[in-house]
Amino acid sequence: MTKKKSQTSQKVDVGSDSKADQPLHSTTIDSSSPAALSTPGSSQTPKIPDSPSTSALIICRNKHWRYISSFHGPWLQLPPEVLESLAYSNYALPNPRPINPAVFFDLVRVRQYVEEATDLAVRATNGTASSSMRVSSHSGNGMLGGGGAAALGLGFGGASHTKLSRERRHRMRELATQKLSQAYHLDEIAASVATMQSASSLEEVAKLVLQRNPNDSDAKYVHFFHEKIPSRMLAESTSLEPLNEIIRNRPTDSAILRTRAVTRIFKNEFAAAAEDLTEALALSRYAAAQHKTGRGRMELSNVLGGAEKKTGGSRDWLHNEKTVDGDQPSSLEPQLLFHRAGVYLALACQNINISLDNTEPRVNPSQDCASNDQHIDLAKSQSSSLAQAQGLEARKSVKTYAKRALRDFLGFLAFFEYSPGIPADVAEEYMRQFDAAASSGKKQNAAFSSHGLPKVPNGFTHNNAASPTALIPYEQAGSNRQSNGIPPPSHPQLPSVKVYPISDLFAPSQPADLKPYPAASRELVKVGPRQKSSPLDGPLRQAFALAGCNETLSYHPLLTEVLHSLLLCHSLVQTSPKEHLRHAHMVARLARLCDGYPIFLAARSPSRADWMEVVRRADNWIGLEQTWESLCAPAPLPGNSEQTQKQRTPAQDRERRRQQAIEDSLADENVHDEATFQAAVAARERLAEELTSDPSQQTSTGPRRWAQADGKEYPITTERAAAIARWVKEAPLTVSGSGKSKRGAKKGKTPTQAGEAHLESMQNVKLEQ
Repeated sequence: MTKKKSQTSQKVDVGSDSKADQPLHSTTIDSSSPAALSTPGSSQTPKIPDSPSTSALIICRNKHWRYISSFHGPWLQLPPEVLESLAYSNYALPNPRPINPAVFFDLVRVRQYVEEATDLAVRATNGTASSSMRVSSHSGNGMLGGGGAAALGLGFGGASHTKLSRERRHRMRELATQKLSQAYHLDEIAASVATMQSASSLEEVAKLVLQRNPNDSDAKYVHFFHEKIPSRMLAESTSLEPLNEIIRNRPTDSAILRTRAVTRIFKNEFAAAAEDLTEALALSRYAAAQHKTGRGRMELSNVLGGAEKKTGGSRDWLHNEKTVDGDQPSSLEPQLLFHRAGVYLALACQNINISLDNTEPRVNPSQDCASNDQHIDLAKSQSSSLAQAQGLEARKSVKTYAKRALRDFLGFLAFFEYSPGIPADVAEEYMRQFDAAASSGKKQNAAFSSHGLPKVPNGFTHNNAASPTALIPYEQAGSNRQSNGIPPPSHPQLPSVKVYPISDLFAPSQPADLKPYPAASRELVKVGPRQKSSPLDGPLRQAFALAGCNETLSYHPLLTEVLHSLLLCHSLVQTSPKEHLRHAHMVARLARLCDGYPIFLAARSPSRADWMEVVRRADNWIGLEQTWESLCAPAPLPGNSEQTQKQRTPAQDRERRRQQAIEDSLADENVHDEATFQAAVAARERLAEELTSDPSQQTSTGPRRWAQADGKEYPITTERAAAIARWVKEAPLTVSGSGKSKRGAKKGKTPTQAGEAHLESMQNVKLEQ
């Protein structure tokens, strides 16, 4: 009897696994919960307790991954062909490109892999050979139209009742698993977001492959992301053994090391995570160096540069061969630098409270005389000296790890570019010369038209009326104009735009051509107003404004997070307030330009919220003259004028702010109960009221960039923000016993550890090999 009962229970478990698409049914009875376990010898079915279950919702592990909200956007819904076209168009633009090409190409490949894997998984689940399954009356005709070929998945027709064999389904699932593994290798955050938007069949495809082949490394890797675990319990319900097995089989795979490091971050194993990321960086750089010997990035640039001569000076990807996956830029190294910098910053924050709690022993003034008369116990003195030594060591660790985090964040920013645009006076002179050349060209055309030459549409010239190219573009007819006696107009050359790596903007000396920020106006640098109007003012000036006259940068979904993490690192390194203020203004200048349209939605940055909280708790020690929301307010889009906004009553504004605060709080991941919900709503309402009441917060009402939405951050304080604010207020400026004392410090000035000395000390920190 017991054997039959055990077999029955096994059958029930198998049936529940087959219904993975119904999470509510699959989590009704949890085999690991006490309610699901029957007592020994009892033959009754375990009952579900009447009290509400304490087990959390069972969801896939990849839904817990960090920064997945930064990768949401229209790229998930765009057709793959359109997304690929936008990626190549973005790559053909001059520097700085609107979106970083490496992350853009990764998105394209992730979408392709996920779409193909979804098609294979759905077909394997339904048992159909073709995804279209269009029934044709002529499906049985032809060489590959018979039923035998359709059963093998071949041919162009086939009926809807054609079923696949178990072996064929397994092969299709294996291929789907390999494609998903490739997507997670490229970018596990983007792949996690893409799989969330796909069919539910992907969640079980790796598990089914492992049932027949437990040693499949790709299936293990994909199943690690798709395994169902209790919500918000990733650290407790995740084992590193599957990743360890994959690493033993593939010791040179840096993507697996990156995944294990991120998992260790969830487990608060920061030291081990730093080791994994350091090893992954070494492997990635070695592979990149080996790839450069063949057809690497430099050769790809040369190929596109040669194509410019054939296509008339424009890098049009339609006239060139598409680059293969191996030749496209990779974003793996920036990912590893970002994660390792976050690990070092977390290690620095871990030592803050230890360093400040274990300081020099404090003596109570009321007991000072009594303590001098009594002998101090030896054990107490030893414990106090030991605690003081631990505090000094922890204080050194805070600065050491903060410098390492600062180095990696700057290494991440070195992959992205910034351009200050064309200065207003240079742009004005160019427009004046352009108008003069256009006016002289019109006069010449009018003179030749008066001699009997008929007028033609703008942009075209005369040719043989009998030929099929009677009207040819103006650019292709320069020689014809010269032969007819019409001199081609000489237009002035467009001024070149300077481009800098973003990391250079945080050097001790900034580029000289940068305008000071913040200025009186928060708008972008635009062409100044002209005295005379011209028929070319409207469309030409808008096109010129979009062609490089304004400040631009290369966008990345994690760029806002890195910029504000940079300020947190400077707070821990104890950079001088003056230098820190310069870096803060530079971060605000760049943050207001971050715009991922039309690929990404607005990115939410926990570091931005922590930085705002640190500034508030530390009483604005760096001396910001405006609020951080005002400094980072997105500027109006170039080429658009301000428009009038419909006036609302104060009651309507108050109700709108409350509704918006409730919606944002419901979508906040940090809200998990009634208390945190009320606190989030109150904090968001208070922030909205401050923005409304402050006159400096009133910004343009014209078309706005949507990269950063006001009030979309995390208004609830975190432990990291509280720890960094305490460090700013309580930590001494020097570490006693380190041998680096400040001599001759002038009165009234704070000793600094920034500038050249700071960067030189950062260079002395060696990479952990």
